[in-house]
Amino acid sequence: MELELQQLELRYERLRRRDPRRERQLVASLAEVGQILPIVVLGESPTGQHVVVDGYRRVRAVGRLRWDTVRATVWALEEVEALLLARLMRAADREDPLEQGWLLGELRARFGLGLEELARRFDRSASWVSRRLALVGELPEEIQEQVRGGAIPAHAAMKYLVPLARAKREDCVTLAAALGPRRASTREVGALYAGWLGGEPTRGLVLTNPWLFLRAREEVRRAEPPVESPAEQLTGDLGALGGIARRVHRRLRQGLAAQLVPAAREELGRCYLQAKGDAEALFARLEKEVRDARPEHASGDPQTA
Repeated sequence: MELELQQLELRYERLRRRDPRRERQLVASLAEVGQILPIVVLGESPTGQHVVVDGYRRVRAVGRLRWDTVRATVWALEEVEALLLARLMRAADREDPLEQGWLLGELRARFGLGLEELARRFDRSASWVSRRLALVGELPEEIQEQVRGGAIPAHAAMKYLVPLARAKREDCVTLAAALGPRRASTREVGALYAGWLGGEPTRGLVLTNPWLFLRAREEVRRAEPPVESPAEQLTGDLGALGGIARRVHRRLRQGLAAQLVPAAREELGRCYLQAKGDAEALFARLEKEVRDARPEHASGDPQTA
């Protein structure tokens, strides 16, 4: 069926977070091929409207295109059952604990479902339900709105902003407000939380100008020499050893040893014996390590691997 936008009641729009990139893609797709999937609504209410159960992203896209109507399918279900069924249908679409908490809170507040009933309907434990409800209860509402709007990733809010709110709620609100509408990545929010944990003076900069803090941190990171892995250090040392050997060989070809005075030639001999012993021990060890690391055939013969 076709419904006018004004016939829709967007009662549960706040239970889902937004992804600006995906919404832009949907607008472009609708403009090119039209609406393929209908939204899901409940039967007409006494006010003449239909409560939207699923398809809020499509409704917003249609509105941005300034279309008057949207295709819809009607579910003849009780409202609470429709909400739970819609959630099951979105199983392939990753649902985060914040969205779970929003839905649980709505079901408890609107329909009076207790912890045990919610746990049964979600096929979870009562403690799982309690943790999700506590999560949305601890995160300030201002920040939840930023998560819904896509300004703050849900994972970043759960991992960093919830513990920050527990520690100092007003600082959490201040930081989120300072971030503004510009979207911060989870890594960036994590860096800001680490800066806040560092105390003053970084805490003050994190709260008053988080984007400046992130730029300064990035500049410091770029200035620091890259940390090499143990494997990179080993191959680097071997490369340096080969370079030194080639440089000594080149100087010997140039006749430098023949130009040394007797005392210097004696010192060269001692250094030669020490270097020879170190090199032989090194090469023997390397030969063993390389041989042991070679893939072998089941028979134990590396030549047949």
